Amino acid sequence: MIRIAALYRFARFPDPPALRGPLLDLCAAEGVRGTLLLATEGINGTIAGPPDGIDRVLAHIRTLPDCADLEVKFSIAETMPFHRLKVRLKREIVTMGEPVDPLGGVGSYVAPADWNALIDQPGTLVIDSRNDYEVRVGSFAGAVDPHTESFSDFPAWFRDHRDQIAAAPRVAMFCTGGIRCEKATALLKAEGIEQVHHLQGGILKYLEEVPATDSRWHGECFVFDERVAVGHGLAPGTHELCRGCRMPVSPADRASPLYEEGVSCPACHGTRDDAARAGYAERHRQAKLAEERGEAHVGATYRKNTL
Repeated sequence: MIRIAALYRFARFPDPPALRGPLLDLCAAEGVRGTLLLATEGINGTIAGPPDGIDRVLAHIRTLPDCADLEVKFSIAETMPFHRLKVRLKREIVTMGEPVDPLGGVGSYVAPADWNALIDQPGTLVIDSRNDYEVRVGSFAGAVDPHTESFSDFPAWFRDHRDQIAAAPRVAMFCTGGIRCEKATALLKAEGIEQVHHLQGGILKYLEEVPATDSRWHGECFVFDERVAVGHGLAPGTHELCRGCRMPVSPADRASPLYEEGVSCPACHGTRDDAARAGYAERHRQAKLAEERGEAHVGATYRKNTL
């Protein structure tokens, strides 16, 4: 069994480079893969490995400055969902590109058990702070889709819609694991929007804790690893990944004549020349051969993990 841990913590790290080496060495020694990002504002990432190894890595992270109360979302997988281990130094642990300090004030946390009551209140403006390709896989009923291609587009979208957002009696924001909506609420608070709330633990915690019979969630939740998407109870979803454009591909997409496994999907069909398509086809062939040999093939990489 492989244990997957999605985590983040806004904290003051005066010297992130000093933290990188010991964390990288421990992950490697424990057989842990995935990506961890370190910046002066804290830590973010998703890792996977043996349960005991994950426990030891998390125990180490909790010794870092202001990380004793680190919250983690756990799930399991039958196979390792990551090909590599990366511990990277960044300017931000989730890139907004604005001088926003989440430690200076964020919206109020709303537990998954209380989320339905909040978004069911008349007038609540529910905003999905994820990117457009994630929203297409699933979202909460009635949520506003900003149609952003990256999180760094969110501040401009907010300012374009500031009057509408300010007029709402309350704003409820959410994202995959909680980090983007938390930072987005810090932006809104800094801009004078007071009644701002965000889903604690993100969609993943909601899908883990709220029964499907009570859920307001529609579809699946895109995740940044080889599972591609998960559903209620964090069960594996039905989406796969297009190896041409790295977009999530639904069962309906895979039934399209524009879909070619390992090469293209309806979103990117016709955007690659013959040489590129031939390269993708060869990569897919090599991946299949590696699979038959029981080996991992790392020719296709994932979008960066932002949670």
